[in-house]
Formats: sequence, C-alpha cells, structure tokens
Amino acid sequence: MDKEKIKVCKHCVMDTTDTNLVLDENGVCDRCRDFEERVLPWWNHGKGHEEELSKLLNEIKKSGEGKQYDCLLGLSGGLDSSYMTHMAVTEWGLRPYIFHIDAGWDLPVTVENLKKMEAKMGVEFHYYKMDWDEMRQMQLAFFKAGFAGLDAPQDHAFIALVDHIADKMGIKYILNGFNVATEAVSDPVSWFKGCGPTADKVYIKDVLSKNGCPIPKHYIWTSGFRHKVVLPYIKGVKTIQPLNLIPLTRQQMIDTMHEVYGYESYGQKHFEDEITKFVEGYWNVKRFGHDIRIAWLSSLVMTGEKTRKEALKELQNPPLSEEEGQKMFKDIAKKLQISEQELQHYFEMPFVPRKYRSNRWAFNIGIKLFQALGLDHRIRK
Repeated sequence: MDKEKIKVCKHCVMDTTDTNLVLDENGVCDRCRDFEERVLPWWNHGKGHEEELSKLLNEIKKSGEGKQYDCLLGLSGGLDSSYMTHMAVTEWGLRPYIFHIDAGWDLPVTVENLKKMEAKMGVEFHYYKMDWDEMRQMQLAFFKAGFAGLDAPQDHAFIALVDHIADKMGIKYILNGFNVATEAVSDPVSWFKGCGPTADKVYIKDVLSKNGCPIPKHYIWTSGFRHKVVLPYIKGVKTIQPLNLIPLTRQQMIDTMHEVYGYESYGQKHFEDEITKFVEGYWNVKRFGHDIRIAWLSSLVMTGEKTRKEALKELQNPPLSEEEGQKMFKDIAKKLQISEQELQHYFEMPFVPRKYRSNRWAFNIGIKLFQALGLDHRIRK
C-alpha cells in the first residue's frame, strides 16, 4: 500500500494497512469506538472486580482439592504469561501446573528468564521439547505457503498441549495471560488472508500436505471442535483471564518482574521467541507492510498508558534495525537448513492467497459463545 495513502486514526494509531478499519467522520476508528462502548465499561482499568476475582480464586482452589494442581498455565517466557505466573503462585496462592514448550526457537534471554523465575519461585516448571526436525519441516512448509501467519506450527503445538494436559490431568481451569491493559486490540484479521485458525489441525495439515511436508509423527494435535466446543462446553474446562480483574499496566509488570526475578525485558511483545521476533519484527514488516505494533501501541493509547504522540514517535523507527534483521535472516536460513537464496525467494514471491481446508465454523461458534457469555473482551476485527 502507498504510504501516502495510508490513513491513521485520530485517537489511536491504527491505520488503513488494516483494510477492515473503518474511520468515522471525525477520523476515529471503529476499534476505538468498540473499546469505549463495549470493553472499557466492563474492564474499568481492572478496578471493581475484587469480589469476582475472590470468587474465581476460591472456585479454582476448590476444584483442586485433593489434587496436586488446581489449574494449568502455559508459560511462554513472555511478559504477560510470566507476570501471570508470578501472581498465581506468589499472590493468589494457586498451585498451577506450569509448562513451557521448547519448539526450537527459544532465545538465550528467554531461557535465562525462565531459570530465574523457577529458582526464585521454588516451583517446578515442566518443559516439553518438540522434535526439531519435524518442527523445521513444518516451519519451512509455512514459508512456502507465502502468507503472514508463519509461526502457526509452534502456536498450534502450544494450544494442543494445553488441551491435552487439561484433559489428561482433569484440570478444570486454564489461566490465560490475555489482558486488556496491553492487548485490547487483536492482530488485524485483514493481514492474514489465506490463513486458517491456528488451533485447527485440519488447516495445519492441509498447509503441510500442499507444501511438501510429511505429516509429523510426534507432533501434538488439537482441533477447532475440540478446542472451542468439547473442552469448554462438554468437559467443563474453563479458560480464564485473571489479569483483567486487577489494576495493571505494562510498565508495572516489567518493573515487578525485573525487581523480583531480575527478569530481562525483550523490548517488544513476542520477542522472546526467535521465529516470531523475526516474522513480526522484520519479515511481515518488509514483505507485507504490516507492523504489528500499531495494534499493541493502540491498545496502550486506548488504556491511557501511552499518548498518541508517544506511539507515533515509536512507530517512526522500525521494530528491528536493518542490521539485526539481516543477521536474523541469515540465522533463520541456516537453522531451517536452506540457503539464504531460497529464503529470499520465499520473501520475494508474489502473495497469492490459496484456499486451505479448515474447521473455521467451530472457532466462530466458540468465539461467539465466549463473547455472549462475557468471556471474550478482545477487539477482534
């Protein structure tokens, strides 16, 4: 898209690289209106939820009576899940089964942060190491597919493992680190043309089969119907977002994690993971003109943590320098066991969305039910 033709919301920094964005006569986007009308009245900056949180924590503890664990928590090593782990263990007195997936893309700083947290908390973290050759081939298939949702293989594995552990261990509560304070606005749907739901094995398998990747034997799978319908509505497994029930800011989370654990900040959301850092900080920005920071910074503007002027200033500089991006380009090619020329080919090839099979209907049903029940407060457009 021609940069001169891009329009920016007058209130936040969402722009028309998101082709679904609707600006009103005052230049204010529909995301801002949705936040003011639907999200803010319920959230109220985390205030006024004390009774709700207390009741929820009591329910979780009661569900875990006589069991080793009372809830399940997937720990990526990123700020949100790390802070939620801190709160769950040290402030709320919960006994979560804490697990981390090593899909082959953990950065050294992430590994160190996890070690510091585990040692200081005195609780056991459970590590699941994926078969690297399978992950490498899956990742390569998604590069060949040519669209923006490149880190789907590890994202699916994470969701699938959550489903698997909760079902196998009989855990009825899954703690999710989503919080309105820092991520009220989701990644724009219009940026992911051709992509199916990450948690849908039908979609993932179709991408693999159409791009020369054998179906992995050791990989963990889930499905849209299982994830969005069976677990929550048939087996009664509840996914909850407790960080929305307390006053919270991004800076507060960073300061607390640094002071208590010596936690090192990654600079940007999702930069704890090598492939996601590369895709969101360099690949998608350069290939598609999609800078995911417009959603994250808009969330911070809407919640009052940043001014629009501060957000616009931050967007003047790229997420990664050209030097760091080029270094990561070489590292990714080497890790995928392909030449830099081959990776450059995937970068330059025309984007022609292909139709892949999926069970999107199950996800749509699940999202609508969650929203109707007041369990989904994210702005999804």
